[in-house]
Amino acid sequence: MAALLGIDVSTFPTAANILVFVVAVLLVAKGAGLFVEGASGIGRRLGISELVLGLTVVAIGTSAPEFAVSVGAAIKGQGDIAVSNVVGSNIFNLGIILGTVAMMRSLPTAPTVTYRDGGLLLVGAIFASLTIGLDLRLDRFEGAVLVSALVLYLLYLVHAGRRDRHLIPFEEVPAAAPTLSGDLWRFAVGLGAVLVASSFMVDAATSVARDFGVSEWVIGVTIVAAGTSAPEMATSLAAAARGKAELGVGALIGSDIFNLFGVVGVAGLINPVAVAPEARLSLVSFALMVMLVMLLMRLDWRVSRRDGVILVLVAIGRWVFDITAAGPG
Repeated sequence: MAALLGIDVSTFPTAANILVFVVAVLLVAKGAGLFVEGASGIGRRLGISELVLGLTVVAIGTSAPEFAVSVGAAIKGQGDIAVSNVVGSNIFNLGIILGTVAMMRSLPTAPTVTYRDGGLLLVGAIFASLTIGLDLRLDRFEGAVLVSALVLYLLYLVHAGRRDRHLIPFEEVPAAAPTLSGDLWRFAVGLGAVLVASSFMVDAATSVARDFGVSEWVIGVTIVAAGTSAPEMATSLAAAARGKAELGVGALIGSDIFNLFGVVGVAGLINPVAVAPEARLSLVSFALMVMLVMLLMRLDWRVSRRDGVILVLVAIGRWVFDITAAGPG
């Protein structure tokens, strides 16, 4: 996208690319919010239920940055960015974001979220570790398996939601704008901002990685991942500030499911790519993080403030290890 606009950030000095990256992160976060609001408003006008809107538009909206970055990187053949962005973003969600929210307020959990949603995420993480980690490639078969699993999961949720109408609270779905043109404007501007800003984010991060002699995988699994998690961070902290922090566990696990099965799956279907050897350890780290979160969720059926500290420290430790242990790319 940046190239289509005639802008080559690889020619920029390092300081300028760092600034481009920061601005792009802010635009991605704002764009994702506008996209969700606009799409939700359009859905309401078309008579789409709150349940379906919550399971699709809202969930996909918070994953829009990861989708734009990973699919765009896959199209360019940048496999390290395409996969590491999702792996790093998911670990960031479960470690930094969930841990931070839990430190603010203890989060009650439930068997459904722990076993059904957490279990699916764990199966997906193990599947990715065994398949992508085995040959260091994301191919179309793996992408098809992931996307198919996501479709089946959504169909099951919609079916289950007919019995449990409270699954997606009404107030969690953004309200429609006063006019259809307002919804269309928010949808178009939000989507455009995510697509354009995500492209600049990847290009700037890649350029900075080259300047500092750091591999694209490490940049993707840390810095780019944190940037694309901006919507989840903003949403979770806002919910905690409004006294609704208990919604955080399910929302973050749901976002991770969309990232892994939807984003990585579609990226693999579009263009099979190769990844760096560092992918093996990061994929295993992701699976272990999911196991840890499920264990903490099961203990006393809550994620306590102490658990939050543990999750944040584990995530920070993984970041430090990734950055210090990886050699130049």
